[in-house]
Amino acid sequence: MEFITPLHVRAKRDYVARVVAHDKAACATKAKQWGADYWDGERQYGYGGYRYDGRWHSVAQRMAAHYDLTPESRILDVGCGKGHLLYEFTRAVPGMTVAGLDISPYALEHAKEEIRPFLTLGNAVALPYPDHHFDLVYSITTLHNLFCHELEPALRELRRVGRDHRFIVVESYRNEREKANLLYWQLTCESFFTPAEWQWWFDHCGYDGDAEFIYFP
Repeated sequence: MEFITPLHVRAKRDYVARVVAHDKAACATKAKQWGADYWDGERQYGYGGYRYDGRWHSVAQRMAAHYDLTPESRILDVGCGKGHLLYEFTRAVPGMTVAGLDISPYALEHAKEEIRPFLTLGNAVALPYPDHHFDLVYSITTLHNLFCHELEPALRELRRVGRDHRFIVVESYRNEREKANLLYWQLTCESFFTPAEWQWWFDHCGYDGDAEFIYFP
């Protein structure tokens, strides 16, 4: 699947500057607090004060069409952040039921106002939802932030709460250049795997949904 890659490749990245312009370890330590610095601080700590510009609308439209979502559908975003994609789903398919979960209190408190009531503080390893509750469960650039011992429960939880469709996006690499760039650029990633290794995790944990891998060439 390539719902996210078109957005990902638009960004310009100076990989070397990421590790020489600032104390990379200190920046990563601050980013992993998932607070104001990560979401709305300087670029070296994370998103760099990114303000929503509507870029996720086309993603919501493509996903809604691909997964045949209707106003009766229920969807869950695991690692929803400020809820930008969830908000666009409510525009793409008015009337659908949306839910989001994130580990960051700051992100939820500063989420888009329209979908803030539908967001929950929590961790991907233990989703507070019934079995087979959602028509689509997705997690975008979140699971690679987990340690190995957390990946299995998280993947099994995604499978448990979904009924029809599941979609995961994770950072990955196909060669030594992409691995080096990923290591240079990332701030919060804990699981560094090739696509084949990710597929091993999916098979091991019984995850049978779709996946997209993003790279740093």
